[in-house]
Amino acid sequence: MTTRRTLLAGSLASAATLSLSPSSAARATTAEPALDIIDCHTHFYDPTRPDGIPRPRKDSPLYRTVLPKHLRAEPQYKPVTGTVIVEASERLEDNQWLLDLARDDPFVVGIVGRLDPTSSDYAKHLKRFAANPLFRGIRVNDQVVTKVLAADKAAAFKLLGTHDLELDVIGGPTSPLVVDRLAKLLPDLRLIINHIANVPITKDPPPANWVGAMRAAARHPNVYCKVSALVWGAAQGGRKPPSDLDFYRPYLDIVFDAWGEDRVIYGSDWPVSALAADYRTQQKLILDYVAERGLAATRKFCSLNAQVAYKWVERKGRKKT
Repeated sequence: MTTRRTLLAGSLASAATLSLSPSSAARATTAEPALDIIDCHTHFYDPTRPDGIPRPRKDSPLYRTVLPKHLRAEPQYKPVTGTVIVEASERLEDNQWLLDLARDDPFVVGIVGRLDPTSSDYAKHLKRFAANPLFRGIRVNDQVVTKVLAADKAAAFKLLGTHDLELDVIGGPTSPLVVDRLAKLLPDLRLIINHIANVPITKDPPPANWVGAMRAAARHPNVYCKVSALVWGAAQGGRKPPSDLDFYRPYLDIVFDAWGEDRVIYGSDWPVSALAADYRTQQKLILDYVAERGLAATRKFCSLNAQVAYKWVERKGRKKT
């Protein structure tokens, strides 16, 4: 993740800031039924805290206070009605900071924490945070999964299931093969691949190794795929990301044909994703694509599939439209 975020910051100067005409957005919004949209991949942090933050770094364009209210104020193609936060900080108590942040904000329906499954205190920490119903799982990178499996300690991930929690996995284009291995061992553990496995999106056909890895992971009914950081895939290497849906369509077809309409989940990776394109542009691309598959598929993608995968908490006072 350190490498990925460094690349993201470096790509800011050359990545296009794309935009959607407000009038076009208004027409699209009024022409279709309202949706319950849960953004299942956001990051929030506050560098003004007494102990600061470990990331983003001070030299990053992302170094500023970012809270749920800022996402709600972001121009959107269709209103986001809730979010599942993903913790990127490795500091243990930052998990608690997010839980405290969410306590009085019904917009936050879940938190994916960060714990080290190889730590001797892992089980204790997991039990502590799992006592809060907003704590819905943890995220690790594929290298951690590989390390745990090599040590024959998959029980660390099985422990998530005993608390009815899930596991987010982030990695590169072949990381779904690691998820495939874990899913075979733990068929009852809900697993979620982040960012469609960070595949570089180009005008060329989707790479065969990524296609094969995605299809392998998708064979398991307990594995889900989060369609997040989409435009970043096209901005990798400082490329200018197109705003044309057809540019992304071959990659999205692979994802949706592999997982079907019941195991794909909406996410953004905001505010990191803003280094590639503004929120409204990214949201329009994916929602326009899913709309082609019908209203039922759209509703599943926007919130219902995530409710199954994360078992996120419905909050009193949350505005759904």
